Amino acid sequence: MMITDSTCKEFVSLLGSDAPVPGGGGASALVGAVGAALGNMVGSLTTGKKKYADVEEDIQKLMKRATVLQQELLDCVEKDAQVFKPLAAAYGMPHETEEEKKAKAEVMAVVLKDACEAPMEIMRKCCEAIDICGEFAAKGSRLAISDAGVGVNFCKAALLGASLNVFINTKSMADKEYAAEVNAEADKMLNEYTVRADEVFAEVYSGLRA
Repeated sequence: MMITDSTCKEFVSLLGSDAPVPGGGGASALVGAVGAALGNMVGSLTTGKKKYADVEEDIQKLMKRATVLQQELLDCVEKDAQVFKPLAAAYGMPHETEEEKKAKAEVMAVVLKDACEAPMEIMRKCCEAIDICGEFAAKGSRLAISDAGVGVNFCKAALLGASLNVFINTKSMADKEYAAEVNAEADKMLNEYTVRADEVFAEVYSGLRA
């Protein structure tokens, strides 16, 4: 059974167990999907309303992209689990002799790069979801504005969570130049989009507290 076919209770139970997957990466992807879905909720409560007829076309476009993001982030739950298994196996390879050390190093070089791909993808999609939640917050129904704020905060949490899964793998890479490139892209997303998410949340908060 796919992890994303689990019930909420089953997923949480797995997270709290000694099962190797899902872990922080899969949890981050799920939280990101929930964040995108909350943005979509704002769209669903806005579209078709006469009061928001002037932004109807924009809302429809946002909803289409948010729906795709929801599924892509759910797919990342599975991707993260798939890349972890060979990584775990590689860490368990024998490394007593020089030949064994060489073989393990060669395998680790491959699986560590693969293990970075899923959380990097999660990060990229969360950045897009943050932008979308921001647009929903600006253009969507005022009755659902809180959902946009919750959604953007979830996407920020998912972005931060996925970054740790990137950094724990780049830290172990022998190819330091490649690791630095990956870290630089991840840092750029963090620097830009944690600020963007905070701005959107602050706008929603101030609107509700005014």
